[in-house]
Amino acid sequence: MKSYLDQQDGVFPSVCSLDCPDQCGLLIHKQEGKIIKVEGDPNHPVTKGNICNKVRNMTERIYDSKRLAYPLKRAGAKGEKKFVRISWDEALNIITSKWKELLDKHGPESILPYSFYGNMGRVNSEGMDRRFFHYLGASRLDRTICNSAGSVGYRYTMGGSLGTDPEDTDEAKLFIFWGINAVSTNMHQIALAQKARQNGAKIIVIDVHKNQTGRFADWFIPILPGTDAALALGLMNILFSEDLANEEFLGEFTIGYEELREHVKKYTPKRVSAITGIPVEDIYKLARMYGKTAPSFIRIGNGLQHHDNGGMCIRTIACLPAITGQWLYKGGGALKGNSAFLALNSTSLERPDLLENKKTRTINMNLLGNALLEANPPIHSLYVYNSNPAVVAPELNKVKKGLLREDLFTVVHDLFITETADYADIVLPATSSFETTDLYTSYWHHYAQLQQPVIQPFGESKSNSEVFRLLANYMGFEHQSLKDTDSDMIEQAMNNPNNPAISGYGYTELLNHQYLKADRKPLFPGRLPTPSGKIELYSETMLQDGLPPLPTYIPLVFEEDFFYQFVPGPNHHFLNSTFSNNKKHRTLEKQPRVFINKDDARKEGIMDGDYVRVWNKRGECVLKASVGEDVLQGVLVSQGLWSDQPGTRQLVNELTPDRIADMGGGATFFSGRVNIEKITISSTLNQ
Repeated sequence: MKSYLDQQDGVFPSVCSLDCPDQCGLLIHKQEGKIIKVEGDPNHPVTKGNICNKVRNMTERIYDSKRLAYPLKRAGAKGEKKFVRISWDEALNIITSKWKELLDKHGPESILPYSFYGNMGRVNSEGMDRRFFHYLGASRLDRTICNSAGSVGYRYTMGGSLGTDPEDTDEAKLFIFWGINAVSTNMHQIALAQKARQNGAKIIVIDVHKNQTGRFADWFIPILPGTDAALALGLMNILFSEDLANEEFLGEFTIGYEELREHVKKYTPKRVSAITGIPVEDIYKLARMYGKTAPSFIRIGNGLQHHDNGGMCIRTIACLPAITGQWLYKGGGALKGNSAFLALNSTSLERPDLLENKKTRTINMNLLGNALLEANPPIHSLYVYNSNPAVVAPELNKVKKGLLREDLFTVVHDLFITETADYADIVLPATSSFETTDLYTSYWHHYAQLQQPVIQPFGESKSNSEVFRLLANYMGFEHQSLKDTDSDMIEQAMNNPNNPAISGYGYTELLNHQYLKADRKPLFPGRLPTPSGKIELYSETMLQDGLPPLPTYIPLVFEEDFFYQFVPGPNHHFLNSTFSNNKKHRTLEKQPRVFINKDDARKEGIMDGDYVRVWNKRGECVLKASVGEDVLQGVLVSQGLWSDQPGTRQLVNELTPDRIADMGGGATFFSGRVNIEKITISSTLNQ
């Protein structure tokens, strides 16, 4: 097969690398070896040629004048942003010499990798990097910043990341988007909902903010942050009391339904209304719509799990389709994630066997600030890739204080000098996904796709896997697994005897087929991967883990002296901090705002468009107020992780707690509290 790199002009298949459930098929238009246009692939079975503005304007990012083209070494104080150009050989020698010194003086656990999924390619996000750091013996990173609490909660109920096939959801008659701004974060689920609506379906959105998805709905239901489990329990109360439960399904496919029936009696609509801020009559209306409509489908969002009680929220909502037997209807049920259907052989990909000391410490990535300041023994080196913790991590002021340590040797591998790179000793230029070979698997739909390089690496940039192979060589590591090619790793990852849904798939099959769909079987009738093989409305495992075995509403941690619940959600044109430093995407998004209820604004003397200071004991931000009825009283919502532009104070994660959620070590970004006040400020600030 002719390499795309050999062809200077033409249109080539590709795949979106962003951490997004849709994982769109793309067509890359090339002229004289350069990308001139990115468009959707109309032949992709799910995304069908439609893509978001983030990706449509990707060329603005790839060819941004600020993109890194060669390695850099710090030439000033940390955070001063002074660097000088060096060669790759010098950079690799500096890094490995420092690490060899640390290994001798402090042991391998003094080195910590920090990464997430800024690039969703499986090889470049969890392949050679994991192998290298396992072999090195570095401290392990618990990558829990995004979906871990909800994944554990859902697993207690359903046994794994198993949901409705999104391609079937256009047959649903009732859509409930619960805690997800899908217009901005799952646009093709919106397209399927719109198709269903044309066939008579109703669309309900439950959220803390009437964002673009809320405005898309037939019925928007505002809810107080962190009270979603209470609403789900109140709906169960009505479903059971009004004989809207599917007793046959409950008897055959669940355990604990009699205990649950008794348990939810205390979650009366009146009590739930007081907790959630939703009128009693709306709770009855929602329960009856859900109980009398089939197929009914719930799209469970990520936002819900970013609370102190986030795992339990997801676990509780996941019980609802079992009450009415929606899993038996095509297009019915629920979807938190579907990654189990495309599960790879992670043991072969990541090679945990290479870690000699099985008691090596693990550090939760949400506690990076604490780890850099308080870990014992201390962390002496940080290697950051696929992430920008100086913007995305909670309790940012702690993180920045840790990054300022002169005795912390920091390496950042990225496309840009990010806020984290400002504190680095060595900065390495990274390739974009269009410059590498990789395997992509969606965690929403059921298609895997191979990414072949479309353009030559930008400047002297290198992929994650290439850099880790080089680091292994400079460290003198000879293990064959550290020399495997990207195609080797793809072949090894696809060979998963424990997942028959991808049986027979491998690198060659991916080369020959643009898309490969997992061969999923219906969940029911069938056996789930729970201990009982059934939907566990009552979970003995949760009891053993020290958690309530039945779905339960647990209030958020109360932070005294701060009145407003603060939810820093995503925006439309960024993905976490990605694109926030690119002029095109910032222009599209305009400016950072905080949404406040009109009655709260009146009380605080705030008018629409005023600059406001939002603060708590952790930090402060200056944002522009958007006054109206898009949030309930007592709630403030911002959108997007804006980059740290000169003359601004807009890093919202200065305000977020680094408490750990109830399950999975998850983050609690949305459970912080703040105060707000109007300020007078230059009109140029935040522009």
